[in-house]
Amino acid sequence: MAPPRKPIDRPVARPLRAAGNLRRLGSVLILMLLLSGVGVRAYRDLSRPEAWAYWKDQYYAPSLTSALIAQVNVKPNIDGRPALAISGRIGPAAASWFRDRLDEAHLAAGDVILLSSPGGDLNQAIIMGEVVRSRGLVTAVGVADASGRIKPSYCASACVFVYAGGKTRYGLDGSALGVHRFVTSTPGRDPVADTQRTAGMVLSYVTKMGVSSAIVEAMSETRDVRWLGTKEASAMNLITDPLRAP
Repeated sequence: MAPPRKPIDRPVARPLRAAGNLRRLGSVLILMLLLSGVGVRAYRDLSRPEAWAYWKDQYYAPSLTSALIAQVNVKPNIDGRPALAISGRIGPAAASWFRDRLDEAHLAAGDVILLSSPGGDLNQAIIMGEVVRSRGLVTAVGVADASGRIKPSYCASACVFVYAGGKTRYGLDGSALGVHRFVTSTPGRDPVADTQRTAGMVLSYVTKMGVSSAIVEAMSETRDVRWLGTKEASAMNLITDPLRAP
């Protein structure tokens, strides 16, 4: 008679609940690691001075202000047009801010951008000028009250590039356009090479906007603001339609 067989030992199965808990714990740990990595990168990005300056200018304290005016009479004996009056310094997020204000204003081609600014960020100003041109808007320098009455003002430095974006660029009597040399001095870079690149960018932009390269020569002559008379700005085709103040 054959001896009885020993029962076969089988591994003890782990409770399914314990296995599921371990998987969930592993998923949570992986998610925490991913989030911590994203958080570290976000902190590094926001800790840079330029990133903070952009965030502040875009969301917290914009350097520019705007006012939508139902009707301004830039040109005598011509029906008034809606205008967006822009005032202040052109900050590091000005172009994005400007697009948002234009979208809210629902301006049409031929409507007016009224400028009053000492200048600011060159790159942002050029982008703003491109936006003005792409929407077929016209530009003028001045400030206006709620009734649409325009008073003279000034547009200097980088502001001139926003003004140059206008399909038509009105020159109001008493308002002023000021230019000067743009010099870059980013630490760790070649200032001469950076200045040359800036000059090339400026020349390319003004040529595209139909402004004479003579304006670049006028800029290169001084670091101080040089105020252009109406006759000189018109000769450069910076002002395309010189007007007397209404």
